[in-house]
This record gives sequence, C-alpha cells and structure tokens, in this order.
Amino acid sequence: MAAWTWRFEKADGTEVQPAVEPEEFTTQGDAESWIGEYWKDLLAGGADQVHLFEDTTKIYGPMSLKEAQEA
Repeated sequence: MAAWTWRFEKADGTEVQPAVEPEEFTTQGDAESWIGEYWKDLLAGGADQVHLFEDTTKIYGPMSLKEAQEA
C-alpha cells in the first residue's frame, strides 16, 4: 500500500521540520485535506513550500504556502 507524505522546505529548498507533525497518509486526498487544514500553522512555523510524495515518487511540488495565503 502506498504511503503519501509531505516534505517541508524553506523558500530556498532547505528541508525544515514542520510545526505540525503529519501522519503517513493512505490516500492523496487525505494528504491534501491535511495540508488544507494545517497550512497556516506550517507557514507560521517556518515552512514556505511543500512537496507531495507517493512513497519515494514526487507527485508535485514545490507548492508555495504563501500563495495559499494570498489566494
């Protein structure tokens, strides 16, 4: 079974520890729902962008958390 995970980064691509520790998600939808709920806390905690992975395969990213704030 695939595991969906997020990678949290500064704007320059440096990996950072998230302010809210995510679980391992079993579906892309669960992972995206979680980021939709916690992106403000993650941004406030120092993460500027995220990447979504299915196991070791990058699905998309970087996705700016700051753009979500402006939307």
